[in-house]
Amino acid sequence: MSPADAYQPDRSLKGKLRRRLVRLAHRRPLATGPVTPMVSFTFDDAPLTAVETGARLLEDQGVRGVFYVSAGLAGAEGPMGRFATASDYARLAKAGHEIACHTYSHLDCGQAPGQDADQDAARNREALADWSAGPVSNFAYPYGDVAAGPKSALAPRYDVLRALHHGVIETGTDLNQAPAVGIEGEDGEAIAQHWMARAKARSAWLILYTHDVRPDPSPWGCTPEALARLIASAQAQGLEIVTVAQAAQRLGIRAAA
Repeated sequence: MSPADAYQPDRSLKGKLRRRLVRLAHRRPLATGPVTPMVSFTFDDAPLTAVETGARLLEDQGVRGVFYVSAGLAGAEGPMGRFATASDYARLAKAGHEIACHTYSHLDCGQAPGQDADQDAARNREALADWSAGPVSNFAYPYGDVAAGPKSALAPRYDVLRALHHGVIETGTDLNQAPAVGIEGEDGEAIAQHWMARAKARSAWLILYTHDVRPDPSPWGCTPEALARLIASAQAQGLEIVTVAQAAQRLGIRAAA
């Protein structure tokens, strides 16, 4: 069983208030948004099907994606299938995909102390560097959740820290808790199309995420056909497909430290 299997969100009133208030804390607003629309295709937990099929679909179109890796899950079985291994992540990095941090143990940053989150993420960066898949400059909160302590502790380490609430990235967006839109579930493709249209209309940057990419995806994944259609749609609409690191470089984003 992976850490993801044992996850139980904090559904208490205190947890709900914490999730609302943390959006107002430790903010780092983007100074100047994009002048042309961009989209990033990202894969949380980086299961093997994402590393193989997801990466290939992007490479076939001459573009690259972002894989948020929890090194402690490497090679294990999980609800999205088997996770990829160190050699898989090294191969992705060599092919030009971005490897990003998702903590080592897939830690719930909504319930962990700030020091624990910082240490777990540091362990992940070290493992990825040892695997020739680092260094990393961007982060996604496992489960999309974060409390004030981890948000404050992690912010100085990364250019963009990504959450899971819907939205696009434009002037004023909090880079310490950036929005993203999931390609998951029966309506995931339609929702992603809606947000791509919004990104185009606003000349904004959209981050899409999914997990596994297979014909029979988990509730958190998508089919290869859906991903291929979204990649083609982004290109047809004139949304440039970029990694998070590429977008951060263009927008002059640097870690808070």
